[in-house]
Amino acid sequence: MKPLSFFRLKTREEVLALYQRFSPLDAEEVALLDAAGRVVAAEIRAPEDIPPFPRASMDGYAVRAQDTFGATPGSPQYLTIIGEVAMGAVPDRQVAPGEALRLPTGAMLPPGADAVVMVEYTAEHPDLTLEVRRPVAPGENVLQPGEDVPQGEALFSAGRRLRPQDIGLLAALGIISIPVHRRPLTAVISSGDEIVPVSQTPGPAQVRDSNAYLASAWVELLGGAPFLWGIVPDDYRALKNSLAGALAEADLILISGGSSVGVRDLTMEAIQALPGAEILVHGVAIRPGKPTILAAVSGKPLLGLPGHPASAAVVMHVLGRPLLARLAGLSDYQTDRGGCVRARLSRNLAGAIGREDFVRVRLREEDGTLWADPILGSSGLLSPMVKSDGLVVIPLGVEGLSRGEEVSVQLFHC
Repeated sequence: MKPLSFFRLKTREEVLALYQRFSPLDAEEVALLDAAGRVVAAEIRAPEDIPPFPRASMDGYAVRAQDTFGATPGSPQYLTIIGEVAMGAVPDRQVAPGEALRLPTGAMLPPGADAVVMVEYTAEHPDLTLEVRRPVAPGENVLQPGEDVPQGEALFSAGRRLRPQDIGLLAALGIISIPVHRRPLTAVISSGDEIVPVSQTPGPAQVRDSNAYLASAWVELLGGAPFLWGIVPDDYRALKNSLAGALAEADLILISGGSSVGVRDLTMEAIQALPGAEILVHGVAIRPGKPTILAAVSGKPLLGLPGHPASAAVVMHVLGRPLLARLAGLSDYQTDRGGCVRARLSRNLAGAIGREDFVRVRLREEDGTLWADPILGSSGLLSPMVKSDGLVVIPLGVEGLSRGEEVSVQLFHC
């Protein structure tokens, strides 16, 4: 077996650029109720106007705007109320000069009317005379057909992730199914003789398989479809066979452990032995997460996560998120980092020499200022990740950050 060159570190930006080698997954048609969070696979245009008819945007009275000109509280205009327009009903009366029709917000504007005077600026008298105390301009308090969305307008381009408000707009247009990219089917593999199933009590020198569940949860939150492929011992043949089987089923492979230097770290050898395999990255200039692997196997991506839980979690946030976004068809996958907030750092932080440093922080508000408190701890510890709200980045080449400095906090998914 040929010797391996280890840790020719690539920057995070170099790794993200390599994701262009992997094509977004093919499209499928899904029902609107199943489309939230999915990525549009083809441009969607409005099949009709919204609103489809002129409608009131305020509770009030449908009038001819010219009948209200000059109205003031001291010198009101007087109109005759001839009835009302019910919600969901087509008006059966036309507004003639000097007339008005009551109507609620959302009701269809009757013929003859060109504005709505708000109820706050009127008074009804017992003889059905309407006192108008403020003029309205033509079109005031009226939504015209297509004013919200005109027929034929491009709503969403390919590569857009759908949000709840997007689903609402599609529903208003009567679009009940849409083309989206498939969810990345992701096989999650754990490697190591020390790993046991979570249902088993660990023996001496053994640990439960927490990384598989951590990675699967990330995949689920990021719109993928994870499945646990199992635990593989530190055995070259077993690793190779497991990877080959997973690649036959999945769009993406996540394997944790077996990426650092050591006599039993056989992941690299097993990957290289697969037909059509190419190691793209073996080591990333980030902390934590340096011993990360990225490979392409017959066009499918394989991401090797560090064995330490905190490192695996950071790598999933920093590199796993955009990789899943790329496969899911997201056009801006390189910048898909979730939400960010600005906060002030509560202590000095030293950077990592030669690496981009991702520091876990907890947010707190004090006297109207949002502070980011660093949560320090080994990459082998899970509790600092649990206690933190997000990550602060110390860029590559920066010696550190100072207390009180305003920083951007990349928030965890939820």
